[in-house]
Amino acid sequence: MPLSNHEIYMKKAIELAKKAYVSPNPRVGSLIVKDNCIIAEGYHQQYGGPHAEVQAFRNLPPNVSLENATLYVSLEPCSHHGKTPPCVDLIIKSGIKLVIVACLDPNPLVAGKGVKILQDHGIEVMVGVLEDEAKELNEYFFKYITTKKPFVLLKGAMTLDGKIATVTGESRWISSEESRKEVHQLRSQMTAIMVGINTVLVDDPMLDSRIENGRNPTRIILDSHLKTPITSKIVQTSKDIKTIIVTQNADKKKQELYLENGVEVLSLKEKQGKIDLQELMRVLGNKNIDSILLEGGATVFYSALQEKIVDKVQLYIAPKIFGGSNAKGLVGGDGVEHIEDAIQLSSYKIRQIGVDFVVEGYIK
Repeated sequence: MPLSNHEIYMKKAIELAKKAYVSPNPRVGSLIVKDNCIIAEGYHQQYGGPHAEVQAFRNLPPNVSLENATLYVSLEPCSHHGKTPPCVDLIIKSGIKLVIVACLDPNPLVAGKGVKILQDHGIEVMVGVLEDEAKELNEYFFKYITTKKPFVLLKGAMTLDGKIATVTGESRWISSEESRKEVHQLRSQMTAIMVGINTVLVDDPMLDSRIENGRNPTRIILDSHLKTPITSKIVQTSKDIKTIIVTQNADKKKQELYLENGVEVLSLKEKQGKIDLQELMRVLGNKNIDSILLEGGATVFYSALQEKIVDKVQLYIAPKIFGGSNAKGLVGGDGVEHIEDAIQLSSYKIRQIGVDFVVEGYIK
């Protein structure tokens, strides 16, 4: 079915929003349309800066009349004073009489209030154009603003037979170059990346984003007993890239070695001999970390799924078979005993990138 004019313009607003990396704020794009022509556009460019609607109004041609113009915005205009004034005030003053909104803002400070204020001032508001696309774009924000806990995306690469390494432990590279480039883009979009100590010990990774103009996520290492080598790439680059080691080890002398190298050490209570991941999500949420890319390994994946901190799964499946009963699988731990106990995905999609297939879905 062909898109309506409203959908065409809203799709453009959503594409603009994808340029924004303003964590922990939402990504928002906006257009002003008159006589079936886009006369201005904008998006939220930096945290604490002007919102998308403000940018669009600033980009209007001089002396243009907004009579019969329409404002498109991918998220409900704000109605409260935060780091910037309410966007609804600017819209009301502009004289625009029709506003098209993709979805409402779940922020309790907004949550329909922006739409109501506009309507109370005689402005027609249409809500729900490409709503699902707009919600998916800001799924990190929606989770964080309503729970104060980060959205967790479990990302893994495996073979057709579910292996993440050969019997000798080789794992580079399972996925294609195209998949790896996409993952670095993903790292740049998320606030933090988290792995277990075994990944650090085996791979000595950087966990950075190697794309042009990319942002490096905060690196979080789950290390109950402080085994992370001081000589590791992560520790040695911690003064340049924010790094947090989460531990149960209360040895202050040992912690001091990491602190001297620029690492933040976070001591948490244990839960059944492991780090309490639900408590960790609460603490990280309080640090304004709204999204986490969980990259492994198998033991951490199992714990995260068992502790129900994972929101979404993104698996890169390479057309390869390793075999070997001792070759590591994607998820470790004890596993489930019965099929009905399996962790299931909903609203999943399958797409191809390079020679790999990608399965994305939400944890039920």
